[in-house]
Amino acid sequence: MQPIVLASQSPRRKQLMEMAELQFSVLVTNTDETNPPGMPGEEVPAHLACKKADAVSHLSPEAIVIAADTIVLLGGQILGKPTDAAHALEILTQLSGRTHKVITGVCIRHREKERVFSVTTEVKFRPLTTVQLQHYIDHYAPYDKAGAYAIQEWIGVTGIERIDGDYYNVMGLPIGDVLAVLKAEFGVAAV
Repeated sequence: MQPIVLASQSPRRKQLMEMAELQFSVLVTNTDETNPPGMPGEEVPAHLACKKADAVSHLSPEAIVIAADTIVLLGGQILGKPTDAAHALEILTQLSGRTHKVITGVCIRHREKERVFSVTTEVKFRPLTTVQLQHYIDHYAPYDKAGAYAIQEWIGVTGIERIDGDYYNVMGLPIGDVLAVLKAEFGVAAV
C-alpha cells in the first residue's frame, strides 16, 4: 500500500483522516498562502492546496500527498483567520445573521498523477449578540480557523441555523469526497 501524507497542520483535518481510518503521516512545510491578485475567491482554495502539495511532494516522492485549504467567503470577500480578538469579533459580527460559503480546495497527488477539486457548503448563522460572540472568542480558540469559527464547537451548536452541503467540509476537509477519489483514482480504500 502506498504511504499517504497529509500536507496540513490542521488538527481537524488530521482528526477527519483518523476517523476515516486512513493510515497516514503528517508533513508540513512553510508555504506562501497569499492569493494571486485578481483570482476569484472560489478558485483560491484549490490554488493554495496545490501550492501545499507542491511543497511536500518532492519531500515524499513515493507517497500519495493530500493537501487542502479552506476559506470562508461572504459576499465575494474572503474572511481569513483572525489576527487577534478584535479581528475575530469583526469577522464573526459580519457572519452573524447571514449566509456564507465555506470552500475547501483539495489536491491529491502521487507522482505525475493529480486530482484537484473544491467543495462548497453554505452556512447560515443565526443573529448573534456581541456578548455571545465575545463568549465564543474568550472560551474557544478562533485564531487558526478560517472565518474565526469551528462548526463543531459551541458557536456551531448555538449559532448555526442551517447548512447546505457537507458538514465535514466546514470542518476543513470533505472527507467523503477525498475517500471516493482515493479509491476511484488512486486505488486506496480506507476499509
